[in-house]
Amino acid sequence: MSLDRPLRSVLYIPASKPRALDKARGLSVDAIIFDLEDAVTAEEKETARGTLAEALAQGGYGARMKIIRINGLDTAWGADDARAAADMGADAILLPKVSSPADLDALAAITGDAPLWAMMETPAGMLNAGAIAAHPKLQGLVMGTNDLAKELNTRARADRLPLQAGLGLCLLAAKAHGLAIVDGVYNAFKDDEGLALECEQGRDMGFDGKTLIHPAQVDVTNTAYSPSEAEIDTARRQIEAFDAVEASGQGVAVVDGKIVENLHVETARKLIAQAEAIAAMAEG
Repeated sequence: MSLDRPLRSVLYIPASKPRALDKARGLSVDAIIFDLEDAVTAEEKETARGTLAEALAQGGYGARMKIIRINGLDTAWGADDARAAADMGADAILLPKVSSPADLDALAAITGDAPLWAMMETPAGMLNAGAIAAHPKLQGLVMGTNDLAKELNTRARADRLPLQAGLGLCLLAAKAHGLAIVDGVYNAFKDDEGLALECEQGRDMGFDGKTLIHPAQVDVTNTAYSPSEAEIDTARRQIEAFDAVEASGQGVAVVDGKIVENLHVETARKLIAQAEAIAAMAEG
């Protein structure tokens, strides 16, 4: 998948709540996960599909990426969710608790050519991350850190040390296969400082963005995952310095006392492209 659109903030929205679905049209999020799974009670599962289909048909979500999370295919609702989601015109269908490529094969047999995303939230999923990421229909990974922590029987820590092995395996898999990958949720939605720290950690690790459980988390997350003015300035100067040396055919490009090589310029160009994509998203 070409990461040609921002995925800084990816907000879960209950598919059963018309008011929440409407409010999402005005939020400054990069992507929305319309949730038919955890955020919807068993009693509402059937009607939630129709509610979501109506909202998506009405439109108004602009350039935001639209992802539908269905129930697992091992549940009473999964197959019907998959069939319905394939007809809703979303950008991707997200399958929970993916543990092997066979799970995605089963979904693709229902959804055809629809792009797929995978929730990575089981120990088997961590161990099979590379094989899962290689699936031809897959375009993105979403970390399900709450479920993973439950499965691992970990204690909650601010540094997320118990989850680092799983996070790292999924990051390596996503990067190896050119997939998008977004970090798990931060549960304390009123704790901006804690959220900012976890966003910083995720961004430094290489995640493209973070999943969110509340609109109050959007601004902090967008800021954390956006290039700063200082980073943009450095990137532009690196490109200019390198291009000047290339044109002259002599010398070594140096910016702020550091040698600039091809790999630095490639990173700088990606950062500039990201900043431009974010600006275009805001205008749209």
